[in-house]
Amino acid sequence: MMEKEINPRFDDFLFDWSTKFQFLVGGYGSSKSYHVALKLILKLLQERRTALVVREVYDTHRDSTLSLLEEIIIDLGLDGRVKCLSSPMQIRFPNGSKIIFKGMDKPQKLKSINNISIVWLEECSEIKYAGFKELLGRLRHPTLKLHMILSTNPIGTDNWSYKHFFKDDLNKRLTLDDELLYKQKTIITNDTYYHHSTADDNLFLPESYIAQLDELKDYDPDLYRVARLGRFGVNGVKVLPQFEVMPHDKMMEFIESKRPFLTFRAGMDFGFEDSYNALIRVVIDKQHKHLYIYYEYYKNKMTDDKTAIEIAEFKETKERIRADSAEPKTIEFYRQQGFNMVGALKFQGSRLQYTKKVKRFKKIFCSDECTNTIFELQPLTYKKNKNDEIIPDEFSIDPHTLSAIWYALDDYEVSDLKNPIDRYKNLLGK
Repeated sequence: MMEKEINPRFDDFLFDWSTKFQFLVGGYGSSKSYHVALKLILKLLQERRTALVVREVYDTHRDSTLSLLEEIIIDLGLDGRVKCLSSPMQIRFPNGSKIIFKGMDKPQKLKSINNISIVWLEECSEIKYAGFKELLGRLRHPTLKLHMILSTNPIGTDNWSYKHFFKDDLNKRLTLDDELLYKQKTIITNDTYYHHSTADDNLFLPESYIAQLDELKDYDPDLYRVARLGRFGVNGVKVLPQFEVMPHDKMMEFIESKRPFLTFRAGMDFGFEDSYNALIRVVIDKQHKHLYIYYEYYKNKMTDDKTAIEIAEFKETKERIRADSAEPKTIEFYRQQGFNMVGALKFQGSRLQYTKKVKRFKKIFCSDECTNTIFELQPLTYKKNKNDEIIPDEFSIDPHTLSAIWYALDDYEVSDLKNPIDRYKNLLGK
């Protein structure tokens, strides 16, 4: 018999092995890792199993997962029977169960592992998606039920763990709405046990620690969302905070009703292997300083002749495409094919100037049919330098759709309300 005081939030989790996957996400100090470790020990005492504990970097186990498991073993009074070895890192149980530790920085070491029936991915968001899939293949046993436990602090919604277990907007796949998890705290669906926790669920935390987390709200809202609320989101400073998604039918209805008063533009960024051909149609509502994105073409690994066939409607309409002037041969090819294509002006500092131009729109509406544009621009954030300062012309990804919009707006000026002349014109409605 053993007695162990635990946080009530984890009562059901400790003994629920009904699903293959168990996904625990939460804020700092919620005790999720502690209870995963305790759950693992209790299971291996009860059944003879081999469990694999994985982190991205092998050496980080010593001061994290191994140390935590050893602490619990001592606290339970099991240190005389359960052996914690440091070289190689391993924990052995009297019934033959064992826990082994591996890092994804040494993937070759995974090949020698057999009969793994439980895998724990600690800080799973740090592990690459390819690593997660590799570990799924290592999870196998001829008779025992298989389980994979994933624990993490939430990070950006662009991380594979969010896309796989919650929402993948690009591929239009919804597994679970994370907002629903934050409300219900525990959800079992799709052979996955979802568990959300925050510092409020850890009754052993000092009040001073929680007060410290609360202070983050005033000076670091991103970290506050992650550490205090335990929620996924966009990390960093958004490039286009005014970006909104609009139903395509509603957008086209508006465009048709206001067509004589709107300005139509098209821009194209070129790419092939890792980058993309991005062709975007936009509409400018000059009166309200709104930008509407209503059409996208987005493909890579396409030769120019094949792309020309797929965008043939632009040749038929003769609408002007402003394109990346760094590719004069490509532009000339399209011109010879009958497209009304010209090079957009590029100069030193043009990335920053084009970005500022886009940011001057009060609202940017994007059709819900432009899925790649939404994927790139809705969560787009600035890169930061070593001093944690944003770099105004560098971003978290290479957004090809933004480049296409830059070119579409070439030689069009959006009024800058910080400029007194533009502000005066805006007041007059000019």
